[in-house]
Amino acid sequence: MRPDEYRLSYHNAMAPAIRVVATRSMLRGLLWVSLVVLPLGGCEKRPTFEALPDASTIDSRARALMRREHVRGLALATVDNGVVVHVAAYGIRNAARDPLTTQTIMYGASLTKTAFTYLVMQLVDEGRLNLDASIADLLPRPLPEYDDYHDLAGDARWKALTLRILLTHTSGFANLRSLEDDGKLRFHHDPGTRYGYSGEGFYLAQLVLEEALHLDVGREMQTRVFNRFGMSRTSMQWRPDFRVNLADGFRIDGTPEPHDERSSVSAAGSMDTDIEDQARLWAGIVRGDGLSPASRAEMTRPQVAITSAHQFPTLAPETNAANASVGLSAGLGLVTFQDANGEMWFKGGHNDWTGNMVVCLENRKRCLVMLSNDVRAERIYPDLTRAVLGQTTMPWAWEYDWFKLSTGGR
Repeated sequence: MRPDEYRLSYHNAMAPAIRVVATRSMLRGLLWVSLVVLPLGGCEKRPTFEALPDASTIDSRARALMRREHVRGLALATVDNGVVVHVAAYGIRNAARDPLTTQTIMYGASLTKTAFTYLVMQLVDEGRLNLDASIADLLPRPLPEYDDYHDLAGDARWKALTLRILLTHTSGFANLRSLEDDGKLRFHHDPGTRYGYSGEGFYLAQLVLEEALHLDVGREMQTRVFNRFGMSRTSMQWRPDFRVNLADGFRIDGTPEPHDERSSVSAAGSMDTDIEDQARLWAGIVRGDGLSPASRAEMTRPQVAITSAHQFPTLAPETNAANASVGLSAGLGLVTFQDANGEMWFKGGHNDWTGNMVVCLENRKRCLVMLSNDVRAERIYPDLTRAVLGQTTMPWAWEYDWFKLSTGGR
């Protein structure tokens, strides 16, 4: 095995929720060129899908793309029909050039938001939360009375906020209040009227769970999500045992950045994890484990049309009518769009030294999960996704504002 490549096999001691294929012949046996399902009510065929590339093809393409963009570290997983079929890691995890492995702890960033949404939907299933109830009816006291929300005193629009609005990024808040010139939280548009990515919305959703239901969100995430999927190396808070095999980050110029030891639970993005655990998580999400079919479908249902030309900056006024051609919309904790093969959805996670992306084909329960400790990896994700999942209508130019200029929009 190459020193810069780590692959899972049946010889690993894995939880039952994950199955990983060791050889090319075994992989071909698992991945069908087409899938025909005979429903109980008749003989209607579902769409035919090409098989995923074999493991060695994926690995070769990933390494080539990493060389092209000087990406230091990358981990990926593929899921097909709700089953993990390949997990691999390439490159290095720090400036000392220690190898990145499939068990290296990496920053999950905003992939946390989808995992948190999965927790919320479990509580909806239990009748403990209503997505469309005003937070004024959920919180025990008015929102402006909480220390972090004094800025909203005098603006009654906070009463229009619901969990659905917060989870679809239509709160009207900036991504972070720290980005405001005065550092204060404010509405930029009426809640529910426009998509604008906002971590502040997820901070507030976390407050609702803590204050209305008296939940410890870190503990609930551990028991209801991470433990459910056998994610033993994932946490919403820093754990000292992570230090043994930890990924530092690399900025756009290749400068290393130490891993941030996050002591506070944040629904917007405090998850530390590894690619093996993320493989389990997204396989479980596409299968819908632990959710009613209705709640699972609600996550990927197009909730609000997205008209903005780019995801960032979040409040830019420019629009793009072409978004409608792919049905680009906010789901709950993710973004959904339409492809020739059916509904697809995705979720990214980013900071100045982290680039993560998950892209899924809903009706095939097929996903590509990519984690990187080098933000330059985002430059290879369009080509890597195309190599694994084939040509899709994935709106890269909306997700990454550099995409059209650097690639000609391909």
